[in-house]
Amino acid sequence: MRSQPRKSATAPAATDAPALAHRDGRATTGRLLGVDLARGLAVFGMYAAHVGPAPEDAGGVTGFFLELSHGRSSALFAFLAGFSLILLTGRSKPRTGSAGRQAVLHVLIRAVVLLALGTALTMTGTPVEVILAYYGLFFALLLPLYRLRPRTLAVLAAVTALTLPQVRHLLLRSLDDGAWGETVIAHDPLARVSGTDGFLDLLVTGSYPALAWLSFLLAGMAVARLDLASRVVRARLAATGAALAVVGHGGSWLALHLLPGVPAALAADAAWDGPVMASWWSDVAGVSETSGTAWLWVAAPHSETTLSIVANTGVALLVLTACVFALDRLPRLTRWARPVIAVGSMSLTAYVLHIVLIWALGIEDLDGLPLLLLPAFIAAAVLLATVWSRFFRRGPLEHLLHGATRLGDTLVRGRTGGGPATAQHPDGKPSPTTRPVDPSASIRPSETPSRRREKYIDQVDK
Repeated sequence: MRSQPRKSATAPAATDAPALAHRDGRATTGRLLGVDLARGLAVFGMYAAHVGPAPEDAGGVTGFFLELSHGRSSALFAFLAGFSLILLTGRSKPRTGSAGRQAVLHVLIRAVVLLALGTALTMTGTPVEVILAYYGLFFALLLPLYRLRPRTLAVLAAVTALTLPQVRHLLLRSLDDGAWGETVIAHDPLARVSGTDGFLDLLVTGSYPALAWLSFLLAGMAVARLDLASRVVRARLAATGAALAVVGHGGSWLALHLLPGVPAALAADAAWDGPVMASWWSDVAGVSETSGTAWLWVAAPHSETTLSIVANTGVALLVLTACVFALDRLPRLTRWARPVIAVGSMSLTAYVLHIVLIWALGIEDLDGLPLLLLPAFIAAAVLLATVWSRFFRRGPLEHLLHGATRLGDTLVRGRTGGGPATAQHPDGKPSPTTRPVDPSASIRPSETPSRRREKYIDQVDK
């Protein structure tokens, strides 16, 4: 029932909601572009994990950074997906009334689209484990929590990180010992359509199981509710991220060196010849869940253990706060970072196109690929995103996804008797006007879409 895991992939948060609004124009722009910059870096990390050479083959500094991209870029994407869920439903104050119903429907429609698109890409048979279907399920599962306070969301993130990986480990052992998994799959319509394990894969057995990955999204939801314009908040987030990274990776290092029997148990089931003692941060040894309880002390990429979740959440916090701080306090850096920001603003398109390109090129094995393939993928993404963003505010697939969510507006208007919904601030505050905000208002034709996006946010905030 459980197939061999393919090389993993991840995807963007898939949102085109106005990102971060504040009355300080520079803070607004810096935080908005900082989130897109973090997404862009995650896209490049994903490319490195999928079409880059194996870290052990590259060696040296190149191999080190290639190894860093494994697992951590996907965790950053999941973290930003939680961030996006809050942007869609209201930041500091959740949307209510008609606007709240619209937001809920928008998220549910996105979830269905991502589930269908992810399933379709999986059926192409590429050697990449597509995460879009997982994202769809994550959005649907966490949507009921969008009104919670940041502290409550942070507590839930901590509780799920501490408990659900152990629950998943017990379920995996139960699946290996029994036949109930086949019964579940036999009655799962998604499994019949996709030829996979269906929802059992999405929840437990897959490369991005909900039982391990929901914690990333909950952490992102909690951070999205905070005021990232505050230096104190950013400093605390950076300190928290550093502490979590040390606890996660450091705790695994201590366990591997101090707990008797753990290294031997891991080595017995290692798939490759790499050092097992590096499993506190790297997967060069190819350790697996079949190592029993010893597996729970690993913090290697995609190990789905508590220690790996804690560590990768810390890394995601550090990357986000660094990007926001850099663009907020160093405006000149924005010009140099524009290509990466452009990719981050249309990361769904960049993700799907790279999967399609892998399929079109007939790549059946992601190991042993030439080093030049990675910069070629990055250059193509940068070129497409840079040119497209000069003429359009959303990426191609982001535009289509936005169009799909307009169905939610139609449903809400139908239930409330028609008429446009009251325009609202991205934080959920009612706007002084009852007219929908026109993104094209007060925009000169010569302005680039990125500048239009910034002005749109400032306009909504007034």
